[in-house]
Amino acid sequence: MNLKEKENIIKLEPFKRYQYFIKKIADFEELWTIVNENGDYAISEVDDHSLISFWTAEEFILSNLDKGWENYRPLKICLEDLENELFKIIASENYLVNVFPINGKSGFVVSLEEFRRDLNEELDKIQ
Repeated sequence: MNLKEKENIIKLEPFKRYQYFIKKIADFEELWTIVNENGDYAISEVDDHSLISFWTAEEFILSNLDKGWENYRPLKICLEDLENELFKIIASENYLVNVFPINGKSGFVVSLEEFRRDLNEELDKIQ
């Protein structure tokens, strides 16, 4: 990804970044999150809700690894692992999905049901 493309994506409103995210992970069947040194997923708290965050590429994560997140690292996840493992964790812990946070600010936050529905609709389009 070139710098201009990255800058244009960062400038998008959260919902537009969410739409971009859904299309990208449906196309490439991978996404990124962050984990700590023990491999535990990074969970943030906003308004009494626990959020797990996802991005389309490692480059977008770096702006979020400050202010308490310095000991976390990016982790690439394939779509199969998302569907077979992470969805179970998200459901059992009642996490919300924070898609594409930028510079420490929340991205577009959705429930697992909404996230799964939107992703499946996009996957159906490309099959």
